[in-house]
Amino acid sequence: MTQFLFFSGKGGVGKTSMAAATAIYHADHGRRTLIVTTDPASNLADVFMEPIGAAIKAIAAVPNLDALEIDARQAAQEYRDRVLEPLRVLMPQAVMDVVAEQLNSPCTEEIASFDQFIACMEKPEYDVVVFDTAPTGHTLRMLELPVDWSRHITEAEQGSGQTCMGPVSFLAGAKERYDQAMAAMRDPARTRFIFVGQPEATPLGEIKRAKQELEHIGIPAAELIINGVLPPEAGDDPFITRRRLLQASYIGKASADVGLPLRQVPLLPIEIRGVSGIRRLASVVYEGAGFSDTDAPVAVQEADLDLDSARALVRERVQPFPGDSQRIVLVAGKGGVGKTSVAAALGIRSAEAGQRTLVITTDPAAHLAAVFQQPVGTEATPIEGVANLWAARIDPKAALAAYKDRLITDARATYSDEMIGILKEQLDSPCTEEMAAFNEFLTYLIGTEDRWDVIVFDTAPTGHTLRLLELPINWERQMAAHDQADETRSRYQAAIAKLRDPRKTTVSFVVYPEATPILEAGRASAELAELGIPTGFVVANLVVPAEAATSGYLTARRSMQQGHLAGVPARFAAPVLVMPLLDHELLGVAALREMGQKLLGKEGVLTHD
Repeated sequence: MTQFLFFSGKGGVGKTSMAAATAIYHADHGRRTLIVTTDPASNLADVFMEPIGAAIKAIAAVPNLDALEIDARQAAQEYRDRVLEPLRVLMPQAVMDVVAEQLNSPCTEEIASFDQFIACMEKPEYDVVVFDTAPTGHTLRMLELPVDWSRHITEAEQGSGQTCMGPVSFLAGAKERYDQAMAAMRDPARTRFIFVGQPEATPLGEIKRAKQELEHIGIPAAELIINGVLPPEAGDDPFITRRRLLQASYIGKASADVGLPLRQVPLLPIEIRGVSGIRRLASVVYEGAGFSDTDAPVAVQEADLDLDSARALVRERVQPFPGDSQRIVLVAGKGGVGKTSVAAALGIRSAEAGQRTLVITTDPAAHLAAVFQQPVGTEATPIEGVANLWAARIDPKAALAAYKDRLITDARATYSDEMIGILKEQLDSPCTEEMAAFNEFLTYLIGTEDRWDVIVFDTAPTGHTLRLLELPINWERQMAAHDQADETRSRYQAAIAKLRDPRKTTVSFVVYPEATPILEAGRASAELAELGIPTGFVVANLVVPAEAATSGYLTARRSMQQGHLAGVPARFAAPVLVMPLLDHELLGVAALREMGQKLLGKEGVLTHD
């Protein structure tokens, strides 16, 4: 019977590396193994250093190991073809046109990706299937879908027979598959759910909440891996000692709070890439092997970055352009690179320069409250200690409830009770949540010029943010194809125009100076450029400062980082800011103010020339 291993946690904590190491470990022990990534911004190919793609592929250097990247767009097209093809010989063209239109809805990508995820659990030829999942909030959403869709199909069968994906008959057999998948995930003999975190407040707090949510839907967690623990080789100077003590306090807290068997994995001085590197990590994780090849001195070639010029440019790009009423700043990047801290620090700088500023998160994991160390709700909340600054979060479930109420209230003025009943069934679809959250995002993007001078969006990890920014463009194209001209299309057109105007919107990417986050952000930047949305600046976070590199171990890490930093300006065609690794956490207003000064200097933000 196939065993399923899920690796989850906040982005950037090492899920993909741990999943890859586990997959190779099982394959090397003779088990037929499949590794699957459900992350829309997959790094699996980057880690293995070879193309993988949306078809199962054998990893040539590892007998018994296959790999797969679920591609949402390709999955959606295959899903449409699979649903439509058998109907063409049965249905008149008029009916086919309606069905095809329904399958062009935004939720098709979600259900198609989910369908592929379920299919990976139906492959008896594998002994082990390892899932490298998207960051926590989106993974919880995916794992809730079997429950939500099963319920939605049952309700549709008992009601109008319609779902947001068409007649319930088109989903024949789906409910049984979803129920079987859920049964497998709830069975600890078949499924091990493994959290990966780092010894810091935010990722461990997220794991504690996620564990509770999993238990709510009947999925037990099995283990916690704490990655990135400073080893003895890092040295014992005051900087490292302070960070080691900080880590130790969180490891002890995690052991008590999370209540799972705990495995510690050291921070390694090199990047884990390629089969040999992944296999070496597997020996560290599962066999307790050491990592002692950093004793030799390493020459560090410093990256040539013009930080003063970069700061001047960025200070201009995070404030309203002269004559314009508002600036939008989108902070994007791979999970775990520090987007929330950067967004909060930029918000403080903007507010203290006199701008009415809102920092809002679109990430369902919502870390703003933890970073500000203050409550942050779905309504804009003033941040204590900073005049002109407010914070808020887009809560998908709260947005969904408000969205349903608004649509039903509006419909009552026009439609019969029977039609209202059908509308309620449609709105009970799991797809509605995404639409509701997106509409909330649009409201802040194009409907708040009279309230805020600057809005800083702390976005979800890369793949989900790309989808968020592409949605108005995709939907507007669909409406244009059907010659629709209404208020909704006008909103999409206004959103597109604002996103594409560098005087109104600045897109920034946060990376840490390693190959994987830089490659992921670079692909996203190029994709947005094709849509006419340029990148305004890049923040390189967690850079080992020269004064801290007192051991061969940290010198090796600094050398690796500087090598990557050197290529960032050309890759993004944008100015680069540098945020050094600190010996304390960036939590609370005072620490975030310090971060803003290190990023942008102590000059005021308002510096338009």
